[in-house]
Amino acid sequence: MAAVRIPPTLRAEVGGARELEVTGSTVAEVIDDLVTRFPALATQLLHDGELAPFVNVYVGGEDVRMRDGLDTEVGAGDHLILLPAMAGGC
Repeated sequence: MAAVRIPPTLRAEVGGARELEVTGSTVAEVIDDLVTRFPALATQLLHDGELAPFVNVYVGGEDVRMRDGLDTEVGAGDHLILLPAMAGGC
């Protein structure tokens, strides 16, 4: 099983968990597992069935957009990091 680190901005949607075990052999399957279990994440992570442009996902420390995107393979023991972009300013 792989694990996903949940950033503080998304923890309310997953009951406060910092990390969750997930199933799936690709990033798409992992995200599908997450949004099936925690439907509120769908609007935070996806846009028109694709990874939202402001969300970065890392597998083994590497941005999946530089690999195979949602088709990036996820193996047992892999750690994924979800990192929604933060905006600020006046």
